[in-house]
Amino acid sequence: MHTSPTCNCIKGFVPKNAGRWDLRDMSGGCVRSSKLSCGEGDGFLRMSQMKLPETSEAVVDKRIGLKECREKCVRDCNCTGYANMDIMNGGSGCVMWTGELDDMRKYNAGGQDLYVKVAAASLVPS
Repeated sequence: MHTSPTCNCIKGFVPKNAGRWDLRDMSGGCVRSSKLSCGEGDGFLRMSQMKLPETSEAVVDKRIGLKECREKCVRDCNCTGYANMDIMNGGSGCVMWTGELDDMRKYNAGGQDLYVKVAAASLVPS
């Protein structure tokens, strides 16, 4: 019997409807366990080997790199995460999400780094 969940919430997030998750209905997804402060105190959780989230609420800037992308995301209160647009040759460009991070997956191999904005309280080791 396969008992591991098909979905889980990343650090800093909790099931939106825990009762439904207990019944293996994960359709409600996850919500932040702490609100973002919008500026100082928020940080980023680096997630490796990821399938990037659905991009209908993403902004792409081909002219800037990862460092500038991070700075732009810190300044934008609506930014929820960022990644390189192109991972070839050390990475280039910026994809910045401004809505929910839907349809993320961790791959066993491949994928790319995704930086999810989280509240300072979620960055403290548990």
